[in-house]
Amino acid sequence: MSHLTPEDLYGLEEYAKIRSDFRAKTMVHKRDRKVHVGTNATLYFEDRLTMQYQIQEMLRIERIFELEGIAEELATYNPLIPDGSNWKATFMMEYPDAEERRAVLGKLIGIEDRVWVEVAGHEKVFAVADKDLERADETKTSSVHFLRFELTPEIVIAVKGGAALTVGIDHSHYRQAVTVNDTTHAALVRDLD
Repeated sequence: MSHLTPEDLYGLEEYAKIRSDFRAKTMVHKRDRKVHVGTNATLYFEDRLTMQYQIQEMLRIERIFELEGIAEELATYNPLIPDGSNWKATFMMEYPDAEERRAVLGKLIGIEDRVWVEVAGHEKVFAVADKDLERADETKTSSVHFLRFELTPEIVIAVKGGAALTVGIDHSHYRQAVTVNDTTHAALVRDLD
């Protein structure tokens, strides 16, 4: 999947005109790329469209129109676009109550390194978490992490051939797994070369 360039983005005025339709299209697209792992963990698998939407929204909110500012946003979000042999996801631990969230995140240190995907017939692939970005300390983890799952050519062939895909977490304080539905499976296959 190719990275975004300034030419792929809408100017602020043009984006203002199409924003409602573009947002609706993106929300439908994102729905098929979301995987709940238990009641409090969600992976949002990113791709070119989800990152274009994120960049467009940042440009809009920050009123960025100079090439330097646009380049900074592209440099921030392009790394979250899959490269054809991996999946990239935003991982969120979701606890609505702030005190509960703070207490639980203190118990979930290292959870970002215990998130995995498994294609039937192959070993689990654990996430590479938060590359170049520290999201935790010795007292708690963050509620948001950025993950990458590097897949072998054999796993890519298997998942493209229809092998079941499971997503899970193996942490002493949070163990869950879920088989990905057909719609999400198909969306994730499209991310692979």
